[in-house]
Amino acid sequence: MDFLKNNCLPDRCFTAFIPVYDLFSSLKKNLMKKFSILLVVLFLMFTSYSQNMPVTKGNYQLAARFSPKKLDKMLYSAAVDPHWLKKSNRFWYMYQTSLGKKWFIVDPAKAAKQPLFDNDKLAAAITKIIKDPFDGQNLPIDSIKFIKDENTIQFEVKSSIEIEDKDSTDNTTTTTTTTGKKGAAVALKKIRKTFYFEYDLVTSNLTELKDYNKPKPRMAWASISPDSTKIVFSRNYNLYWMDRANYKKAQVKEEDSTIVEHQLTTDGIENFSYGRGGNETNVEKEKNKKKRKLAGIFWSPDSKKFSMERVDQRLVKDLWVINSVAEPRPTLETYKYQMPGEPEAPLTSLMLFDLGTQTNKKLNTSAFKDQDLAIWPAVPLKKNRDDPYRSGLWLGDSTKFYISRTSRDLKRIDVCVINVNTGEIKSLIEERMNTYVEIQQLGIVNNGKELIEWSERDGWAHLYLYDEQGKIKNQITSGSYHVETIQGIDEKKRIVYFTANSRELNENPYLLHLYKVNFDGSGLKLLNPGDFDNAVNLDDANRYFINNFSNVNTVPTSVLFDSEGRKIMELQKADLSRLFEAGYKFPQPFKVKADDGITDLYGVMYKPFDFDSTKKYPVIEYVYPGPQTEAVSKAFGRSMDRIDRLAQFGFIVVTVGNRGGSPERSKWYHTFGYGNLRDYGLADKKAAIEQLADRYSYIDITRVGIHGHSGGGFMSTAAMLVYPDFFKVAVSESGNHENNIYNRWWSEKHNGVKEAIGEKGDTSFVYAIEKNSELAKNLKGHLMLSTGDIDNNVHPANTIRMANALIKANKRFEFVLLPGQRHAYGDMQEYLFWESGDHFCKFLLGDFSQPVDVLEMSREVELTGDKKRGG
Repeated sequence: MDFLKNNCLPDRCFTAFIPVYDLFSSLKKNLMKKFSILLVVLFLMFTSYSQNMPVTKGNYQLAARFSPKKLDKMLYSAAVDPHWLKKSNRFWYMYQTSLGKKWFIVDPAKAAKQPLFDNDKLAAAITKIIKDPFDGQNLPIDSIKFIKDENTIQFEVKSSIEIEDKDSTDNTTTTTTTTGKKGAAVALKKIRKTFYFEYDLVTSNLTELKDYNKPKPRMAWASISPDSTKIVFSRNYNLYWMDRANYKKAQVKEEDSTIVEHQLTTDGIENFSYGRGGNETNVEKEKNKKKRKLAGIFWSPDSKKFSMERVDQRLVKDLWVINSVAEPRPTLETYKYQMPGEPEAPLTSLMLFDLGTQTNKKLNTSAFKDQDLAIWPAVPLKKNRDDPYRSGLWLGDSTKFYISRTSRDLKRIDVCVINVNTGEIKSLIEERMNTYVEIQQLGIVNNGKELIEWSERDGWAHLYLYDEQGKIKNQITSGSYHVETIQGIDEKKRIVYFTANSRELNENPYLLHLYKVNFDGSGLKLLNPGDFDNAVNLDDANRYFINNFSNVNTVPTSVLFDSEGRKIMELQKADLSRLFEAGYKFPQPFKVKADDGITDLYGVMYKPFDFDSTKKYPVIEYVYPGPQTEAVSKAFGRSMDRIDRLAQFGFIVVTVGNRGGSPERSKWYHTFGYGNLRDYGLADKKAAIEQLADRYSYIDITRVGIHGHSGGGFMSTAAMLVYPDFFKVAVSESGNHENNIYNRWWSEKHNGVKEAIGEKGDTSFVYAIEKNSELAKNLKGHLMLSTGDIDNNVHPANTIRMANALIKANKRFEFVLLPGQRHAYGDMQEYLFWESGDHFCKFLLGDFSQPVDVLEMSREVELTGDKKRGG
């Protein structure tokens, strides 16, 4: 028996086998011989049963162990986020582990890294001044700023001392004035006193700045000129500007009546305004109508002019949602929303302003009906990251800037240059394809003497060199790989640094790497080799880069390199110790074939952390069809909510790409679903599960679920209707089930819209697409639909129309409406996680044991008297 227990049978089967053993032990010796064969048969039966025993109860405790609140206490820094200094090549960063936060300064030229300060000694010095106790592990310093010769820093620390905030009032408290008269004043809001310090990095001397006037934070509405003298903003649909002195007043008190503003435009009206009010609802417009807003302008480097896109939305039709839980009454929210195929399009015009003469003009950019215009921004300098007066510049110089002009069918894009003095527009580069065209940031060499353009014209994304007149000089990169973005341009050495996918053999093609290449296409070099996904931060001088890298099954690491790819030093390695102590295990990458039997697909498998290979597990696919992305992780990250955590109930959860998904591969792969936006990825999702089930005996292919949000909500429902005998259970969140009522930009782009020219030369746009609701009669399995009732991205009508079709088809299904929630579900995300878990546990495991209360959420709430904390 001991041998069987220790070597042959799992615990559950061993327990079941004990009565059989006892029965035969009670028989006489001669009878035991006669039944020996039967005993062996029974043993083999139990062994076989144990190897195919299905998981039948959800492991709610394990899923609760990795809730967002708990993860916040187990996950720390996973990447080095550098702050490059202005006067040197040095940078500083903060990194947190289970031992607390530490701050470091790095000098790449000297290959030297050291702490900014000794945490313990600094904590003791601060404690002596503030009189609040701190220690090295609990050092809440904030707002570090390098000053003087960059060997001195300033920072602040909040204390426990309460003081009155003279910059704001708390109208919830009724008080009297100092003279005893009521109603003449309101109580000043109480805040924690902030102490300001200066610390010498050389001498380790700490000084309190007793009379320090902290610079006020940058106002969200401020577009600041490069010389910092003028600030432009939008108010009441028009443009205004103020000087720096008045801006400082606004930073202290935004509605200071002494602030002097200068009005630049007078013809701005609702839905045809100057500035970026966003696609505000009527409720937001009423709330914000008197407030200053971001203008969304791009400055010339000499601060004399700026340009902006002005959008006329007056003809765009209205859409509505009702906020039923608004206080004190439900509110009707109205906003502009163009649906695919609708003729009433937003019309974009390009405006050029001369701040010196206080004049503006509309530029003649017309080329395509319902065209879109976009001003190319200049790449901001990394050393200006912490500068509160940094400006948003246009790409170009003070005499010219660059824009893109795109046709509504997205098959034509022009890269254009604008002459600032004359307003003349010239098309330099024309991109044309039979599917949609995409572009990336334009590279500028020697103030526009040469241009570096990103294009997919040969079926792969590559870089091309042009002269200033738009004449091609040569193709810089070529081959079966995808250039992602330009990271830096060295004009003197004529080198371009860029990131790319799919070039390295025997690697997951989605892993991103940094390369350098000469302008003429020679000297291509990989700078960060290794089977990892890389996130790089290249300094402004193109001398050094920080490389943050990991895979889904490796610990994130940060390393400093020079621009030749030579390793200077390892900076940090993420601390995952507490995560592993809680039972976390890395997921498993895999590769399968698409339904065509040729195309490689890449995915990740997530198992329960108490995984037992002798058991049978249902499988759930978490999906997002793209085409702008795929829901497949390629680096370590926080995917717990919808993937890792879901597996803990007792499922195998799988994410995998599909043809028509990520743009990080060939243009063919990316546009596979063009013209078939409902069904294009489903065959690949099904084929992937079938191959994995053939490969791994613990996957139960008779119990397949599917789950997704937004595009994934649309895809998961489509899967249930296109392959109803394969996909048995689905949770579909906020799906765009009827893409004819989803937004024009995504739907027309990825499914396609036909530009039709009439007999009279008039242009119209023809759009048609298949919808999930058309297949409602096919439903066989258990479907749960959910939506937020004020989702102004994927309108609730998408889900409601799907529900309507199912009801008319006499189908049973679940419907979850999340009150007061937009597309991302806000503070109800956790609730929906447990609802989703219940749905899969019921219909994939047969576990209907959960009570009405979501106990796993209730346990997170701290009760204190008549109050509760947590969520």
